[in-house]
Amino acid sequence: MLEDRAPRNRTAPARRVPSFVHQRSRLTDGQHAAWARWWPVRGRDVPALVSGREPYDPQAWFGRRAPLVLEIGSGMGETTAALAAAAPEVDHLAVEVYEPGLAQLLMRAAEAGLTNLQLLRGDAVELLCACVPPDSLDGIRIFFPDPWPKRRHHKRRLVQPAFVALAASRLRPGAPLHMATDWADYADQMRAVCDAEPLLRNTADTPDGWTPRPGWRPMTKFEQRARSEGRDVRDLIYVRV
Repeated sequence: MLEDRAPRNRTAPARRVPSFVHQRSRLTDGQHAAWARWWPVRGRDVPALVSGREPYDPQAWFGRRAPLVLEIGSGMGETTAALAAAAPEVDHLAVEVYEPGLAQLLMRAAEAGLTNLQLLRGDAVELLCACVPPDSLDGIRIFFPDPWPKRRHHKRRLVQPAFVALAASRLRPGAPLHMATDWADYADQMRAVCDAEPLLRNTADTPDGWTPRPGWRPMTKFEQRARSEGRDVRDLIYVRV
């Protein structure tokens, strides 16, 4: 688990249980071609940024100063590409460990001609701890993180008190932390953890405290399947106070 509420830049994260299992998967021919063409332009490895071998410098990457949003766990990139295309005035960072997903997102970005999207391969917690300055992000999105449904694996879930404290510290005042999940007990955990974080305020104005699904968040095939299987999808939007 992370120990500091607001770790300093260039400090290694404390020993913790990772929220992911890194499994290398083969790329399709199309994904391999996209990786070879676009990763040197749009992609960076988190370990290189954490070690200082490469600078963390979004303004240089995008060639401008603009609002910056971080998506943690971009999956196959369907939502990420759509949101980047819908908000060209915002710069988007997508951090993911799954190479086929990153490759697929590279394909989507190239097809859409996106210039406001950069991809990061590696651990988002290490990135936040060592590279992202406090009060620097204009939003963090965590859509459908791995639910680790077995009780003995709940410690692997990303949204835990120390992580939320870290993420909140990297947001600018007024910037949102937006989460969505189709697992009811994980939704309850997210809400309890974020309600307990003094840097965050729940924006929901509904009696039950949940945020109605925003119409601008794309409906992915994953979410459609969850709904067809009878799992309600919960959105939570907090802002940094």
